[in-house]
Amino acid sequence: MAKKSNKYVYLFGNKKADGDGSMKTLLGGKGANLAEMCLLGIPVPAGFTVSTECCTDYYSGGCKLPASLTDQVISALHKTEAIMGKKYGDPNNPLLVSCRSGARKSMPGMMDTVLNVGLSTATIPGMIKKTNNPRFVWDSYRRLVMMYADVVMEKAEGLEPAEGKGIRKIMDERLDTFKHSHSYASDTDLKAEDLQQLAEEFKALVKKHLGKDFPDDPMAQLWGGIAAVFKSWNGKKAVSYRRIEGIPDDWGTAVNVQSMVFGNMGDSSATGVAFTRDPATGENKFYGEWLVNAQGEDVVAGIRTPSPINEETKNEQNKHLKSMQLVMPETYKQLVAIRKTLEKNFTDMLDIEFTIEEGKLWMLQCRVGKRTGTAALNMAMDMLSEHLIDQKTAVQRIEPKQLDELLHPIIDPKAEKTATPIVKGLPAGPGAASGALVFTAEDAVAAAQAGKKSILIREETNPEDVEGMRAAVGILTARGGMTSHAALVARGWGKCCIVGAGALHVDVVSKTAKIVGSDVVLKEGDVVTLNGTRGHVYLGSLAMIDASENPRFQKFMTMADKFRTLGVRTNADTPKDAAVAKSFGAEGIGLFRTEHMFYGEGSDKPLFLLRKMILSTTVEERRKALAELQPFVKASIKGTLEAMGGLPVTIRLLDPPLHEFVPQGAEKQAELAASLNISPEDIRKRGEALHENNPMMGHRGVRLGVTYPEVTEMQIRAIFEAAIDLIKAGTKCKPEIMVPVTCDVNEIKHQKAIIARIHDEVIKAAKVKAIPYVVGTMIEIPRAALLADRMAQEAEFFSFGTNDLTQMSFGFSRDDIGGFLPDYLNMKILAADPFQTIDQDGVGQLIKMSVEKGRSTREHLKVGICGEQGGDPASVKFCHRAGLSYVSCSPYRVPLARLAAAQAALEDEAAAPKAKAKKAKK
Repeated sequence: MAKKSNKYVYLFGNKKADGDGSMKTLLGGKGANLAEMCLLGIPVPAGFTVSTECCTDYYSGGCKLPASLTDQVISALHKTEAIMGKKYGDPNNPLLVSCRSGARKSMPGMMDTVLNVGLSTATIPGMIKKTNNPRFVWDSYRRLVMMYADVVMEKAEGLEPAEGKGIRKIMDERLDTFKHSHSYASDTDLKAEDLQQLAEEFKALVKKHLGKDFPDDPMAQLWGGIAAVFKSWNGKKAVSYRRIEGIPDDWGTAVNVQSMVFGNMGDSSATGVAFTRDPATGENKFYGEWLVNAQGEDVVAGIRTPSPINEETKNEQNKHLKSMQLVMPETYKQLVAIRKTLEKNFTDMLDIEFTIEEGKLWMLQCRVGKRTGTAALNMAMDMLSEHLIDQKTAVQRIEPKQLDELLHPIIDPKAEKTATPIVKGLPAGPGAASGALVFTAEDAVAAAQAGKKSILIREETNPEDVEGMRAAVGILTARGGMTSHAALVARGWGKCCIVGAGALHVDVVSKTAKIVGSDVVLKEGDVVTLNGTRGHVYLGSLAMIDASENPRFQKFMTMADKFRTLGVRTNADTPKDAAVAKSFGAEGIGLFRTEHMFYGEGSDKPLFLLRKMILSTTVEERRKALAELQPFVKASIKGTLEAMGGLPVTIRLLDPPLHEFVPQGAEKQAELAASLNISPEDIRKRGEALHENNPMMGHRGVRLGVTYPEVTEMQIRAIFEAAIDLIKAGTKCKPEIMVPVTCDVNEIKHQKAIIARIHDEVIKAAKVKAIPYVVGTMIEIPRAALLADRMAQEAEFFSFGTNDLTQMSFGFSRDDIGGFLPDYLNMKILAADPFQTIDQDGVGQLIKMSVEKGRSTREHLKVGICGEQGGDPASVKFCHRAGLSYVSCSPYRVPLARLAAAQAALEDEAAAPKAKAKKAKK
């Protein structure tokens, strides 16, 4: 039995449609909304949508259109002809169409469009006779030649001419030359005979540069247009945009073949683009632009300066231009009425395109409009108060990443639009920063002390740079990934940071940085501006927008928390960071790193004592140094516990390899040698003895506590003494002690014995009954995940250290991935950077298994995550569905995690009835 062919084509027009607004997966956003507008009785030029399934089959079939598509397209074309009263390819009454893309999620400008398809030597005379407007017809034809050659004959064929040598550029230059030679100021000055001449010249240029004749057969043009739109799904800019936006490659795009209506038929015709509300601010004002006697590409391409559609939204730049409201008042009223109908139906801000053909208004498309973070917040809250949407919908209207714009200063979009990046890297820290370049941490500190703003530029950062990193307003590195030292520290502080700008060659000696592939050499003192949200670096100081605290933001986040079931904590190491996180709604600390007290402000003395302990050769020497160090550790822990005001704080015992703290400079080595009564040479030798070939998998974490139990003893004593001080002062606290880098339950047993013994000693000395505490472990080694049921015999909670778990699962060093990961992403070997978002297929399975096995041993086991993925929205949603108790992330990412967790809960709630219905059907 022959396989039934798929239905690929869906008709719309004359207030009827085969689809509706709910069918975005199949028809794409544009096709579904065209169908919906028809059903609402809005005037839409008739046409048909070729589905996303056809796009998928096109690629799976070796980039060939399915055989069954031909009859379906011909049938839909005939029905379109009947609705519009014209015939495609007819010499007397020709129908012209456009071919436009339309994915299920808006990708503005990323795929291709062809207008005026069907114009040919056979149909041009009939069009001229019918319209009695030869200028309009020849203008439409020269546009077709330009767009079709560019989109179908060059881009879709994979041709990649040198910069400035593309066929569209060549034709644009010829058009400019022609206008200049005739002293024409604008395209509208071109006469019919001029346009006819240019069209013929353009076809000759196509033959010369592309080696093919421009197709004169209307059906050949149509099939070429449909295939070109499908091919544009895998064009470079579309692929790049999908990667940025997280849009799956296998979604595909639909093709919308729609009857042409013309805005370039004279002064009674026009075209425009509008938003039902201001996309920049969210104000409930009808905002848009229009052009008389033009086609849609003229508005978006900037060929001519468009006018505002109404008086209300005029600004200093366009206040002298005539609005549609004044020039075509009746048509404007129709457009306003359509705006209201669309917002009421779609309950969202919409981006709409329209054409006015000799006084008649036609709607060409509508889609949910792109908006800034500020606009998204204002629209959600306004529409909630207008009863257009409910609270659940409002919470889902803002993307978590948009909250960054509300929490950090950003570059003024107007200023950035006219600026060109000099180098690009990875967007590691949010917001924007502008300052003078400095090449060392010391210079950054000096600049801050002098009241000057600086950008610290480094090949890569290390812990000894932390003081300078804190002092600088922004950080720029040539090496490193999203979880490199610079990235982790910057995100923790909410500091603007760009890492992995591989084109930078930083020379700290000459204090210069050359940008490979250009003549630009950056010098100390040069002012640059960083966009940490996009990863772009600009020369000079760009204007900023102050993203100050917004009462609406607070109200919105409180509303989101009503639906959230997943806890959100923070990774914080100082009272200051803890206070910031708490103000952002953190419900505790999921990762307090004891070693961070040895970096940054006030660290000189404790770091000196730590180094003294590290380089001790006897237990006696070590214990003496630890005794001197303990008050500093206690003070650090106590300050953070106090700042959290009784909220849970998970304290990770010392984790890094000890060699990281060994002094490298001669002055520090001499100071330490004098303290230990040994020579500087002995210091160097002891430091070399600590060197490891692979320190990440070496003597660190719990292994330090096993070989040097006195190190664990000192930390535990500091924790318990800090807790007693607070409890006696009336502050609740329950420290959660976390043992890092474990791979076997016996390691936890070993450390718990020390913890219990020190607990008993401390409470006896303090004359108190007990200190409430729990002991857990980090799951960051695959073996620990595989043996989670055993680990839970001793561990009272798990916290996934996803940075190390990802490293060990993939066998990737997170600090060295810059040399190959970009290629892995470009070649689609990996779908995403696993250090930015949890690898749900691999690492995610280890997490799920650990949760299941751990709770099979300890039913109410608390399970969290404290890697940087804890602030990634997709990872937060995964953690919600994997049954974790909480996520923990940098202070400035807490709001993002809160919102993502709320949205995950709402998505599950929405999916539950569908799953139940599907099960019942079975």
